[in-house]
Amino acid sequence: MADGVTRREFLKGTGAVITGVAMLDQSAAAERGPGAAAADSGQVEILLHVNGARRSVSVEPQMTLAEVLRGPLDLTGTKIGCDRGACSACTVWLDREPVLSCMTLALDVGEREVVTIEGLAGGGRLHPVQSAFIAHDAVQCGFCTPGMVMSCAALLERNPDPSREDVKAAIAGHLCRCGTTPHVLDAVLEAAKAAKG
Repeated sequence: MADGVTRREFLKGTGAVITGVAMLDQSAAAERGPGAAAADSGQVEILLHVNGARRSVSVEPQMTLAEVLRGPLDLTGTKIGCDRGACSACTVWLDREPVLSCMTLALDVGEREVVTIEGLAGGGRLHPVQSAFIAHDAVQCGFCTPGMVMSCAALLERNPDPSREDVKAAIAGHLCRCGTTPHVLDAVLEAAKAAKG
C-alpha cells in the first residue's frame, strides 16, 4: 500500500475506528434511556395476545407473525416451511380462524388473539385432534403436523360432525411430503366422534 502502510496495519486501524464509533453510539443510546436502542434500530414495541397471555415484544416492521413467534417469543411449534404461503406449515389461529403466519405481518395482528400449537391444549390435556393424531400415527417427520392440527381443530370448531370431504377441504393447502394424509383424515373423524361422546 502507499506510504509504507501494510494491509494488516490498515485493517487494524480501520477496525479500531469502527469499534470506537460503535462504542460512542451505544453510549449515546444509553444516555437517551431505555427503548432508545430499539428505536435506533428501527424496531417498534408491540403487544400481542398469544395463547391467553399478553406479550410485549420489539419487532422490525417487516417481521411476520411466524418470525416473531419462533424468534423473540420462542414458540417454535409453528414451523416456517416455504415462507411464501404455499405449504401451510405455519398455520395458527387469529381470533380462532386459521391463518398463514408467514403471510401475516406481526404489526397487523393488533388486538386479535393468537393461538399456536402450544396453546391448543388446555388444562394439562391434549386437544382431541392432537390425541387422535398420535393414536392414528398421523405424524411422521412432523414438520407439517402443527399447521395441520390447527386447521383440523378449527374445522371441528366450525363443524363438529365433518365428512371425510370436509376434512380433505380443511387440509387442502397443507403439503405433507411423508404421505400421512389418510391417517390425518382418520384421526380427525375419530376426534369428531370422541367429541360427540
